[in-house]
Amino acid sequence: MLDQGAPAPNFELPDQYGERASLADHRGEYVVVYFYPRADTPGCTTEACGFRDVYDEFEARGVTVFGISDDPVSDLADFADDYDLPFRLLSDEDGAVASAYDSYGEKNMFGNTFDGVFRNTYVVDPEGEIALAYEGVSPEDHAVEILDDLADLGVDA
Repeated sequence: MLDQGAPAPNFELPDQYGERASLADHRGEYVVVYFYPRADTPGCTTEACGFRDVYDEFEARGVTVFGISDDPVSDLADFADDYDLPFRLLSDEDGAVASAYDSYGEKNMFGNTFDGVFRNTYVVDPEGEIALAYEGVSPEDHAVEILDDLADLGVDA
């Protein structure tokens, strides 16, 4: 995990519509960067819908939300449409951005070993530094947890 106060690695990735999204374009505001393993799987859907359900609160606080996985853009578009996700999902197909955020590597599932995305989240502050870091998060109520922690930082509506 990246440490609190460390510079957040910049990135530029395509979103679910094929449009480029860059962390640098959001300097001066708080940004939630959450990494998730696979679109349209139970845990990832729970997490994404959690952000969706309180997205108005993030917007009211001026906080941008990016969800990043190694899914292709076409899968992200379907996922966003199926669940009415109002924030941008970014495609990091080679895992380079997730790797820069210590959120990509070897995983084991059902006896198989493969490279994939870890369920980690970072909050980047207006100066481009890591303000909050969450490792191996539980998808249930994670978005609300972040809102509570942002309030502790004084980021209110």
